[in-house]
Amino acid sequence: MNPVDAGAARAARTYTITELAAEFDVTARAIRFYEDVGLLSPRRAGRNRVYTAGDRTRLKLTLRGKRLGLALSEIKQLVDMYDAASGSRQQLEAFVGVLAEHRRLLEQQREDIEITLAEIGQHEQRCRVLLAEADPAPKKPRTRRPA
Repeated sequence: MNPVDAGAARAARTYTITELAAEFDVTARAIRFYEDVGLLSPRRAGRNRVYTAGDRTRLKLTLRGKRLGLALSEIKQLVDMYDAASGSRQQLEAFVGVLAEHRRLLEQQREDIEITLAEIGQHEQRCRVLLAEADPAPKKPRTRRPA
C-alpha cells in the first residue's frame, strides 16, 4: 500500500466509544461529557456513536489539554482551531498564548505555596520551642494490681 492509500485508510477508520475509552484510558461517560460540551461530534449509526480519525484527534487534544490543566473553554478554543481550515500557525500562536497564561498562573500558585509552607515552618518551630519550655506532663502514679 502506498503512503497516500495508507493515509486515506487511517482517515476512513472509525472507532467505537469503547475503543476510544480503552485507548485513552478514560470512561465512556467522560467521552459523552466531552460531546455534551461540544468537543466531540460523532456520527450516529442507529443508537451507536461512530467516531472518525478527526474525533480521535480531538479527544487526544482534549486529554492533552486536561493534563496541562487547561479549562474546558480553553481546550474547546484550541480544538475548534484544529478543525478550522486556517492552518496551524494561528493554532500554534493561540496555544502559545494559552500556555504562557497557564504558566503565569502556576508560577503564582507555586509562589503562594512557598509562602504558605514558610509560614507553616515558622508555626511548627514556635510550637517546638513552646513544647521544650513547657513543664513535662505530670506522670500518673502507678497503681498496684491486686495479687
